[in-house]
Amino acid sequence: MEKVTKDDVKKIAHAVRIALSDEEAEMYAKELGTTIANTKKLNELNTDDVTPTTHGIILENVMREDEPKQSITQEEALKNAPDQQDGHFKVPSIME
Repeated sequence: MEKVTKDDVKKIAHAVRIALSDEEAEMYAKELGTTIANTKKLNELNTDDVTPTTHGIILENVMREDEPKQSITQEEALKNAPDQQDGHFKVPSIME
C-alpha cells in the first residue's frame, strides 16, 4: 500500500460504522501511514537466526504434580454439619 489517504480512512470508518470528522480522518491517515512505514522497516531486519515463537513470554506449567494423598474422612467432613442422615449432609428440600 502506498499512502493512506483521508478518503481511505473515511471508507474504513463507514464500513465499521464510525463517524469521523475531516480532522480525525486526516489524523488517522497520518498515523496509519507512519505505522505502515515502520512495519516496512521491520521487513529489512535479518531474522535468519531468530527462532519463531507463538508467544513473547516462555510459558511453563508451574502446577504441582497431581499425587494422591490422604483426605479427611467422611466422619470428619460431617462432624460440624448442622444436620446429617445416613452419612450424608441433610439439607432442606427445595421441591415439593
